[in-house]
Amino acid sequence: MDKNLLRAVFRCIKGAPFAVTYWDDQTEIFGAAENEEPVIRVIFKEKLNLPEMLCDPEITFSEAYMDKKIDFEGDLRALFSLLISNEDVFKKDSSKKGLLQHFMKSQSAKSVKKQAEEVQYHYDLGNDFFKLWLDPTMNYSCAYFNSPSDSLEDAQQQKNDHILKKLQLKEGETLLDIGSGWGHLIIKAAREYGVKTVGITLSKEQEEETKRRIREEGLEGQVEVRLADYRDLCVEKQRFDKIASVGMFEHVGRNHISAYFSCVSKMLKPQGLSLLHTITHPTESPTNPFLAKYIFPRGYIPSLRETIWALADHSFHLIDVESLRMHYAMTTDCWARNFEKVTDQVRQKYGERFVRMWRLYLVGCTTSFRCSGLDVHQILFSKGLCNDLPLTRSYMYN
Repeated sequence: MDKNLLRAVFRCIKGAPFAVTYWDDQTEIFGAAENEEPVIRVIFKEKLNLPEMLCDPEITFSEAYMDKKIDFEGDLRALFSLLISNEDVFKKDSSKKGLLQHFMKSQSAKSVKKQAEEVQYHYDLGNDFFKLWLDPTMNYSCAYFNSPSDSLEDAQQQKNDHILKKLQLKEGETLLDIGSGWGHLIIKAAREYGVKTVGITLSKEQEEETKRRIREEGLEGQVEVRLADYRDLCVEKQRFDKIASVGMFEHVGRNHISAYFSCVSKMLKPQGLSLLHTITHPTESPTNPFLAKYIFPRGYIPSLRETIWALADHSFHLIDVESLRMHYAMTTDCWARNFEKVTDQVRQKYGERFVRMWRLYLVGCTTSFRCSGLDVHQILFSKGLCNDLPLTRSYMYN
């Protein structure tokens, strides 16, 4: 019965040939025309729980891989591409209402404390862990490739250059970076544009590394990093000429999108510019269950339309929107390759299950940006009307 159920599902998957080896060593090939070789082999080391597979196939199969109950031979990206192009096969309409209700409940409870716990769960894995597979800039967000041949480090430098040019920084201005990571953007802005910068993060590991980098650059009087939530900073009534947020908005939560923009409005000076760099969905939907359970608890990837819709409520005027979808596919592909080079070191500290979990996460990301509607956008907006801005985008590329 278990085999028959699996066969019924596998026969519905179209797009590329794949092989399945069952727990009794029987192998079958699906989706193949004559003389086609399978692009990947799925190997069942043991039977999986049938009710669990029916209820939540994504979590069941992900955890089965993490626990070595199933394995793969071939390029895991090919499997993810196949699954994404056949996602309707795995959807279970009867579970959508319950999933949505559970998701909305978790979003409503997203307090300052809960958001800090979420950020620390992911980013406080340790600076040593992220240094293993990020580039030397320690940028953990979408890079900007002028050419496919660019190194990851060059592309990350170009990303921050791109952001700082869009913000049109002038010497003596102040810049706030909400979710400043390991500090590359605020240090670069201070060093190259002569502005005074403040970065805030909820990760103690990131705060410590950023402070070390600031001391190393001799920028203690010009660059500041604080362990703080944007809502806490907002009540201090400090004002900034420019505000950036790169890869942090996904932690805000759907029910707090308006609160985020309200805080930015209070902290941004009139005619000031803000740039929001965030992953986006084409429509509003709950977070991927695997990511929600293992990678970003209570995270929410907003849709582009709901993000832009919120701007007008806070007297923001939209200036520019740019999609970097393929840039992020290339970025996560670099991360996934880098990660595979250091799995022995990661395994030694965190174990095999952790290695497999992060492999699924990184490879799943690079495939999703290439094959699904997952995107990343840079959204530039001003507080009130600003009539002195350049008439064309040429300044971004000079």
